[in-house]
Amino acid sequence: MEPILYNQTKYHIDLDSGGKKVLCVEGDHTGFSGTMQGDVLLCPLDAENAGALREALPWLKPQTLGLAVSFGFGDRIGLASYGHIEALRGTGIAPIFAQQSVRENDRTGRTPQIVMDDAMWAVFEQDWREPWGADADHVKEIADLGPFIEAGYSFYTIDPNEYVDNKAQEDTIDTLRQKVGRLPWEALGTTLDEMRAGFLAGPIELEGGSITFTEETLYRALAKYGHAVAHIKSITDYLREQVEDFDLETSVDETDTPTSVEEHYYLASELRRLDVPIVSLAPRFVGSFQKGVDYIGDIAEFDRELERHACVMHTIGGYKLSVHTGSDKLSIYPSIAQKAHNLVHVKTAGTSYLEALKVIVEVDKPFFREILELSRSRYETDRKTYHLSGEVEKVPASSELEDNQLMGLFDQFDARQVLHVAFGSVMDQFADRLKDTLQANMDLYDHFLTVHFTKHLEPFLKYGENQ
Repeated sequence: MEPILYNQTKYHIDLDSGGKKVLCVEGDHTGFSGTMQGDVLLCPLDAENAGALREALPWLKPQTLGLAVSFGFGDRIGLASYGHIEALRGTGIAPIFAQQSVRENDRTGRTPQIVMDDAMWAVFEQDWREPWGADADHVKEIADLGPFIEAGYSFYTIDPNEYVDNKAQEDTIDTLRQKVGRLPWEALGTTLDEMRAGFLAGPIELEGGSITFTEETLYRALAKYGHAVAHIKSITDYLREQVEDFDLETSVDETDTPTSVEEHYYLASELRRLDVPIVSLAPRFVGSFQKGVDYIGDIAEFDRELERHACVMHTIGGYKLSVHTGSDKLSIYPSIAQKAHNLVHVKTAGTSYLEALKVIVEVDKPFFREILELSRSRYETDRKTYHLSGEVEKVPASSELEDNQLMGLFDQFDARQVLHVAFGSVMDQFADRLKDTLQANMDLYDHFLTVHFTKHLEPFLKYGENQ
């Protein structure tokens, strides 16, 4: 990379005598540690020097992104941000380069700090100076927050799904009344009478339509999401004590049943009333959003429901629709961009891991065969925390495939899911070998990522061009 001159100090990445990347600092060495070589300090790419570089170059710190159309680029290996930046450059779409959930960190053996630093080194080497974010994804409890806060994350996704009552979807009105009576009304800062007065007074006018709450739809929304709203409020209050400025998302996408338009209105309006500053909200849309594959369901039905959800969002205002498990949903991106007016955040993750496996197919087919067999053997175990339709029986064993058939697995529904969800098991067994192979072939990995994500980003660019 070309040296960056800032405040009379030069910074760049080079290779040491052993071929390993080092940070070269010529000038003010404050905060850095390494070995002097002439006038240059050669610094290992460790957490201490990453922190010092963030202090020296302010654009290396993640920032809040607000209501800009945005993409989250999860990176389970730690090498994908280079390709993400190349795909994104010049689009005007705001990126979150560091995005990892507690669950994903547990599976990959990474930490919030490692995820942050891996993304930051790419931002530095690629000389990306536009704002970028870091997402503490699917935070479930206050206890999850510490490592993300310490690492300086700018975006927090609260996942209250364990506080969502999915049974409320089918409960009788008598059961709903009992559940509503047990809600934490003090924490919610209101009463049932006030809720009835506000929601049952008559039709609620939306931008482009209206909705009418009945006692049953109100009580169903309260029973289903009331505890979740209180939990979101408690986490938000804690965050405000610890973090000066942050973007906040709430996500109910991993619940068993779709979020109705009335329930979306209840959630968003109540969070507004409680002064929870959401910048995005991820409902559970109709249809199925599964890992590594396109949308599953009736697209016409999805479009109809999406339009109504967008009406709620535009009416309440001040936040974006967030699409989780958003990778590879190419069939519905144009509709999402259009109906949400690009007030959208899309989260992707495992699809970048699949692009990494394509590199392995290209350069080391025997290694890929080992990964395939491990993934097939681990699928039934590793799938348990995901909603998936892929069947391992439909994925050929490595011995049944010729070399020229391996790349075709990435076009096959079941194979994509089998390969996708076994990432933790693969990293447990092959992390060093996988990273070494990718690092030796970064141009190819960047190429695959750029081609892949260009397809993801184009629908949102086309919508912007038409406005």
